[in-house]
Parts: sequence; structure tokens; C-alpha cells
Amino acid sequence: MNIPEMLSLIAIGFLLKRVIKSRKPFSVIRFLASNVLLAFYVFSNVASKDLAYLMEVRVVFIYVFLVIGVSFLGAYLYGLRLKDEKWKAALMILSIYPNTVALGFPIASLFLNDLTPAIIYASTNTLIALPISSFIAAHYSSGRASLTETIKRALKFPPVSANLLALFFVLGGIELPPQFLNMLNKIGWWSIPLILIYFGSTINLRKFEVKKLIEVAAFRIVLPFIFVFLTLKAPRDIFWAVLVEASMPPAIVANVILTQYKLKEEEAIGVTIVLTLLAILLFVILRILS
Repeated sequence: MNIPEMLSLIAIGFLLKRVIKSRKPFSVIRFLASNVLLAFYVFSNVASKDLAYLMEVRVVFIYVFLVIGVSFLGAYLYGLRLKDEKWKAALMILSIYPNTVALGFPIASLFLNDLTPAIIYASTNTLIALPISSFIAAHYSSGRASLTETIKRALKFPPVSANLLALFFVLGGIELPPQFLNMLNKIGWWSIPLILIYFGSTINLRKFEVKKLIEVAAFRIVLPFIFVFLTLKAPRDIFWAVLVEASMPPAIVANVILTQYKLKEEEAIGVTIVLTLLAILLFVILRILS
């Protein structure tokens, strides 16, 4: 999916919201996309990998952990001064979960002929960011429940369970039939356009705050961009793959998680759409200058 297609689907969702006054059809879209199709997509992507594949480009694999760690630590320390617990959780989730696929791949293709490093980054990032984000959301939405209760709430989100199940197969060396995984992947892929349409239907800038935009931009885009730019010494294809993917705005799935757990989703959506447009502009300019 390229950038014009992605923006078109978001626009379709926004226009449908103006035509269809009821939220029920969009709730059905969200449930189907995030609870069913996304679980298929996550499982098929992770289960199709093996440890050897993930280690092919080790520096990419390592930088996923480093970038998530840097963003999480920055957002967490900054969040200690925030009184709003729900926004604190939302800030951490938005900071550690970049849009590596729907936006990252099209932008990475501006700099790369081979997207393999970007695919490895995105796959590894999903493997880590999805369960961590769901765990944070479950923890803060339940009033900081016990560890056991938080884990139970996180596992109730199907993509998390699918992710962990797929990881179990990968670590156990269990290979599932490629035809089966390919079928699941093709079905699950439809979660992306449906999530984009749902995302468009939720766009509402009435609760948009510049302060929140700056906070998310700092830990989701600026800090990772500076960290990768200053520390990563690698061939051009790996450098641009990591720089692009690490500096993407928050993932739409991150907003779906916030909606699932009712954590400042309206504020987050406004911030995400503005940062998405700014990120596109930033990398188009970098492509012209490079």
C-alpha cells in the first residue's frame, strides 16, 4: 500500500462518518479489523519467520530494542510529572509503537530498492511493541491492577495472544504449512485498509492539543530520529531502513489499542493524524535533499 492509497482510505473513513451518523457500523469494522483480521495478520507474519531470519540483519534487530527502549524510557520519565494517568499511558504507547507498515514501507521505498531491512524492522517491532503496548494499556485502564490481572486483560486482546502463540512456534522450531500461513496473511491483510477506514471515521480535532502533539512528537519521532542518526553506522540501505522505521508517527494499531482500553483515544487520534502528515512532509524533503 502506498501513501496516496493510505490517505485515500483515511479520507473515505472520514467521509463515511459524515454520511453515516450511527457509530455501530464503525464499531463492527473496528471489531472485525482489530480482533479478528489483525490477529490473523500478526500470527501469519510472526509464525512465518525463524530465528535465523531475524538474525540475518542483526543491527536492525538490535536497533528495534534500542529505539523502543529509548522512546519508552523518555516517555516514562517525562510521564512521572503528568497528573493524568490515562494520558501518561497513552503517551508511552504512542511513543513506542511506530507505523512501520502502512506508512513506513511506502516511505522506506523512497530511499530503498530492497525493503528487506525495513520488513525485518517492522516484523520485530510488532513482535515487541504490540504486547508491551497492550500490557501498558491493560495496566493503566484497570487502575494499575496487579500483574496477574494486567496480563489477563492484555491476553484478552486477540492480536496479543496470536503474537505470543506465533512466537511459541518460532522458538520451538515448529514450522506451519506455508500455504496455511499465506492464506491467513492474505485474509489478515484486509485489517490494514479496514483499520485505516476506521481511523478516518474517528478523526476529530476538537480535542486536539498542541502540547500533546509536541509530547508525542518528541518521544515518537524526534528522539528516535536523533538517536539513530547519531549512533547507527551501517550501509546505506540498513541506515535508511532503520532511520525511517524508527522515526514513523504512532501506528494506527496503537490508536486501536487506546480505543480498546478507553485511554484518551480522541486526543491520540488528532495527534496521530497531524504527525502522520508532518512525517510524510519530513521524509519527502529528506528524499529531495539526499
